[in-house]
Amino acid sequence: MELSIFQVDAFSSKVFGGNPAAVCPLDNWLPDATLQSIALENNLSETAYFVRTENRYHLRWFTPAVEMDLCGHATLASAYVLFHQLDYQDETVYFDTKSGELTVKRDGDLLVMDFPSRPPKPIAADAGLGAAMGGKPTEILASRDYFLVYETEDEVLSLQPDMGALARFEKAAFIATARGRNCDFVSRFFAPKLGVPEDPVTGSAHSALIPYWAAKLAKNSLHAWQVSARRGELFCKFAGDRVEIAGHAVLYLKGRITI
Repeated sequence: MELSIFQVDAFSSKVFGGNPAAVCPLDNWLPDATLQSIALENNLSETAYFVRTENRYHLRWFTPAVEMDLCGHATLASAYVLFHQLDYQDETVYFDTKSGELTVKRDGDLLVMDFPSRPPKPIAADAGLGAAMGGKPTEILASRDYFLVYETEDEVLSLQPDMGALARFEKAAFIATARGRNCDFVSRFFAPKLGVPEDPVTGSAHSALIPYWAAKLAKNSLHAWQVSARRGELFCKFAGDRVEIAGHAVLYLKGRITI
């Protein structure tokens, strides 16, 4: 069997930036074990698959290790493939996912995702969490992921987490964030338990980052950078129980895989 595959750099306007995601359009669903094996073989932080159902698409995301409940950059990449490679004509694409309906619309050169808002809340954190992440977090909260706030962008940039220690915590992923020097906020994202030691740009993390920083900065439109080595730029909007996450995307690769 041969399948189409695209690799898209999401949250970047040029190749070798942002977060690379693989996208495999399917006519019908393959066994979950096959989907997971393809994701492991691709060895990217996410591989996305979608199947058309009338005028919308069923979308799923896999890391090399597990299926995820929400993924931003691979959703952006999937929409990019539909709009720019598969001649999807409407202005908005509708995805059915484990996190409910997600939409992506065109706005000039940007693709704008509508995602659930997941504001983080204070928690009684394990005493070892701060040490495992490094630095001196001023707040520790959580929603789906642990959420650690730092005083400065430089502190976030200098973090060198102990991946083995992080993998032993209950939650699988960790967000580090601070106010930005040249933007509203910056972040990094770590998920060693999911097979992703550091994710270059994490759209789903912004479901928590946007409501937190909208409240802190008293503004609903926010400009963000994820400051991994590849870096990614996000244009964000807080809308109560939803958030908008916009970014660019660019095609790196298209081809066929044989299984």
